[in-house]
Amino acid sequence: MKTTGAIVPQAHLDFKNKLTTITTSNGLPPTPIPRFFPDGNKMSGIGNLERRPREKDAIAVRNAWKKFGKGEKATQILSDLTMTVKEGTIYTLLGSSGCGKTTLLSCIVGITQLDNGDCRIFGTKPSTPGCGIPGPKVGYMPQEIAIYGEFTIRESMLYFGRINGMTSEQIEERMAFLIKFLHLPPSHRFVRSLSGGQARRVSFAISILHQPKLLILDEPTVGVDPILRKSIWSHLKELVETGRTTVVITTHYIDEASEANRIGLMRNGRLLAEDSPSRLLNDFECVKLEDVFFKLCQRDTSPGGPGREEPIIIIGSDISSDDDTTDTSLGTVSGSGSEDSNNNNNIVLSSKPSVISKELLSSTSESAIPITFTTTNPVHEQETTMSPMPKNFDHLPPLSPAFMINTTSSSKSSRNSPTFSPPPETTHHSNSKQPNYPSWRIFEDFSGYCNRMRALLLKNFLCMWRNIGFVLFIFCLPALQAVLFCLAIGGDPTNLPVGIVNLEVGEDALCVSTPHLPCSLGNMSCDFVKLLPHDGTLSINVFGSEDEAEVEARKGNVWGYIVIPKNFSEGLLEKGTTLMETGGVGTGGGASLVGGANIKMHLDMTSQQIDFAIQKAVFKTFERFSEKIMSDCGLNETVDAPKSRYLEPIYGTANSNFREFMAPGIILSIIFFMSVALTGSAFITERKEGMLKRTLVSGVTTGEIITAHMLTQYVTMAGQTLLVLVVMIWAFNVTIEGSTCLAVLLTLAQGTCGMAYGFLISCVCTEERNAIQMALGSFYPNLLLSGVVWPFESMPLLVRQMAAYLPQTMACEAMRSIFSRGWAFTHPKVWSGFAVSIGWSVVFWILALILAKSKKK
Repeated sequence: MKTTGAIVPQAHLDFKNKLTTITTSNGLPPTPIPRFFPDGNKMSGIGNLERRPREKDAIAVRNAWKKFGKGEKATQILSDLTMTVKEGTIYTLLGSSGCGKTTLLSCIVGITQLDNGDCRIFGTKPSTPGCGIPGPKVGYMPQEIAIYGEFTIRESMLYFGRINGMTSEQIEERMAFLIKFLHLPPSHRFVRSLSGGQARRVSFAISILHQPKLLILDEPTVGVDPILRKSIWSHLKELVETGRTTVVITTHYIDEASEANRIGLMRNGRLLAEDSPSRLLNDFECVKLEDVFFKLCQRDTSPGGPGREEPIIIIGSDISSDDDTTDTSLGTVSGSGSEDSNNNNNIVLSSKPSVISKELLSSTSESAIPITFTTTNPVHEQETTMSPMPKNFDHLPPLSPAFMINTTSSSKSSRNSPTFSPPPETTHHSNSKQPNYPSWRIFEDFSGYCNRMRALLLKNFLCMWRNIGFVLFIFCLPALQAVLFCLAIGGDPTNLPVGIVNLEVGEDALCVSTPHLPCSLGNMSCDFVKLLPHDGTLSINVFGSEDEAEVEARKGNVWGYIVIPKNFSEGLLEKGTTLMETGGVGTGGGASLVGGANIKMHLDMTSQQIDFAIQKAVFKTFERFSEKIMSDCGLNETVDAPKSRYLEPIYGTANSNFREFMAPGIILSIIFFMSVALTGSAFITERKEGMLKRTLVSGVTTGEIITAHMLTQYVTMAGQTLLVLVVMIWAFNVTIEGSTCLAVLLTLAQGTCGMAYGFLISCVCTEERNAIQMALGSFYPNLLLSGVVWPFESMPLLVRQMAAYLPQTMACEAMRSIFSRGWAFTHPKVWSGFAVSIGWSVVFWILALILAKSKKK
């Protein structure tokens, strides 16, 4: 007899509290028929409404979509995926590498967000207040080892136990059990000394250390011997049987997947099947799960595969025990419409996989839908009619969906361009309310925050201690750089080779054999030449002629040469006499003789600093020489040659050098970029090795990780700053006219800015080499444009306007004002340096957090 009835679309099908009347067409009592309804509740028969308690959903993922990238380069990872995991069960997610398993798990634990769809863990969205996921309710074992190699086994468990809220006594107790159960090495062994299999066992032990309610294991048995693998599965079954834990495992081993209560076969971001192992084997008439998976993959890649206009296959309705022999498959469903359309909406009970047309699943009736079941019995036939179900299903809870193959395009294009677009994001449980967040939880959260911060700080300092050689190098590196700076930059050049051509005395230019009496009319050039190397700046080389000196200068043997004319002494005496007669004011008379007192210099001008040093040495020598002649001739009391006089400096000293100009900016630059390097590399390393992800899954927030790194870095940075200042002040006599405390605070502000920039780099870059390149690429422009190595005022106006607000420009000027001018914080040039440093820190932090959140999405 043909069956008649109406169909409720799968997405709204729920029989709970909806069965109000049951009648039969022939008046006879209904025959009980074993049956699983799509909501997972088994009825002993139509006539018996007694049902076993409904199993709750631990994980409910509905219509999940996720892609990485944008535009044409975007890669679709999850495509309309629906998955249900019941509480107190083991669910195995089986699929090849790259099919989206790890991304799905990341969405479940709340560290990655879906583009569309819904994910509920124990009825609550991950990352919501009070959910506990990410947090202590979940234990997570990633594919990577994700344990700090500098830690011992005991220290690793203490760290993860503390961030999950365990006390030291609880950790020690669980550790003793896990070491014995998993045959772990002694707890004092360092993780880096373990073999691959031993390290994976430690990683597994950490995931179950705090006995979480949900356990997520990503390839947990890779590299584990068969005996231990069997022991692990036995322990997982024991956890599940107690009802305390729900386990989700991804694996490549199809044979061990049969140990699970339920299997999800995944390919190209979609579930090909989701059911118990026994029912999958029965429905596909296979002996091994490999054959089931092979058949599903063949169907998925066939020309009439996911994109065909044929019915969608549904296997089973929900989880059941492996020894259940009852036929629980859905009936065959065909057609669409209503009874007015030739009664095409029929459900026929069958032992074969159910078939539901795609058009039917995409349509809903606007009116109440009656449901009629007709069964065939050897004794008699009966028809059972259920009362109509309301058309509004919004108030009903979401179902544990039966398996369906999503009608996407072929597997080749399903990752990039599915034939149907993702639906607009909808919110399941639209009328459900989030649980209230009681006030007493505030103290509990604060206590948890303190425990996590304590664990993070201990972890950071322990990592530093275990790398004490590297830490000492990093600690002393700024001081070493300061020493090299003071030794190499800012000093006056010395022993510069310079030629002398003394035409007044001929070849005896140094007047070694030529007698000279004080205030004599001849050979005054001898006094001048003897005074030239007085301060060690110049090294004198004597030449007989100008041509000879020029040849040596062009060869690069000397930086230039000085020519003293033949009538040098006469001209100088005539000049002095003229000054005496005019009272210190020269006249036009005797110009030819007076001109003979002038010396000539021919210099190599390729180095401005060396040229300036030679000219400075010659001018100072000539000034000392003039004073000596007037003193020898008794003219110092009656006439004083006109010259410029420098009064006491307003700021600085009369003998200040370039080192004093550069020192404040160099200190800030060293601390700034040391902070950039340390912060950026730390985050990238942790993320690359999986430690950052594991810590986030444990409930630690990104802000807490940043805060712990900042506090750790501040300790290092304070020591670096003090050591640099000691080197500068005591070893190289760099003076600080202002407050040393203010200089330290400004240096720490610049270090904070560097940490923020380093964290931004770590959010932008995924590889350490890229981070290094980005840091170096920004180092030199910042150094050159911030007025550190050359006065800011020497730049073109347009460049100066752009460079004025760089992170270090105003801070460098403020530091220089503190060092050389002694200005206080109230001066605009000082507090503006603090303001710019803090402002850039805030900008970098905001940009970094935006990038971090965008990557999570």
